[in-house]
Amino acid sequence: MSGIAVSEWTTTEHALSYLSRADAIPHRTEGERVLLDHVSGTVRRILDLGTGDGRLLALLRIDRPESTGVGIDISDPMLARARERFVDDKRVELLHHDLAMPLPDVGTFDAIVSCFAIHHLEDERKRWLYGEVFARLEPGGVFANLEHVASPTERLHRRFYDALGFEPDWEEDASNRLVDVESQLGWLREVGFEDVDCYWKWLELALLLGLKPRP
Repeated sequence: MSGIAVSEWTTTEHALSYLSRADAIPHRTEGERVLLDHVSGTVRRILDLGTGDGRLLALLRIDRPESTGVGIDISDPMLARARERFVDDKRVELLHHDLAMPLPDVGTFDAIVSCFAIHHLEDERKRWLYGEVFARLEPGGVFANLEHVASPTERLHRRFYDALGFEPDWEEDASNRLVDVESQLGWLREVGFEDVDCYWKWLELALLLGLKPRP
């Protein structure tokens, strides 16, 4: 992750600005629903990469109350919101960590998820991270990444931001490092995931998913 990305997401202003818009992102709940449908109800441990305010981890644990969760994020303002959300939940652990660095040693998981976080990383780090995710999944485990991806044309890129209600003179988030769907699916296959596909997509929002093979 670049210095620009880090400096933006560690400020309260930037974090709160995102949270104020998060619930209004068109079709977001559709993508979340598909992600939830592809995470087994019997998972024991869940890792959320770039957990933000804990929204996705909380959704997963509604139908999986016996599971334990670990959420990591670089943003202290975001983690503060997540701690408020999980203040009475002893099954969730929240850690401050920069995804630009190797994942911390927090064990293995049945599901690793992420929502609108990995696209802030440089491309080389994305690829290394996918390998780290694969290594930390139990056999049969799922990696589900609900992500902001690159459009194939500038016209579709503009259409996406029009749909979000951005003004014509909008400026791209300086922390975005967007990559197209096909490239990322290829990276997932390269590290060993199977049944890799884009399981849901709306303009620049996509659910990329793969399974770790069983022996």
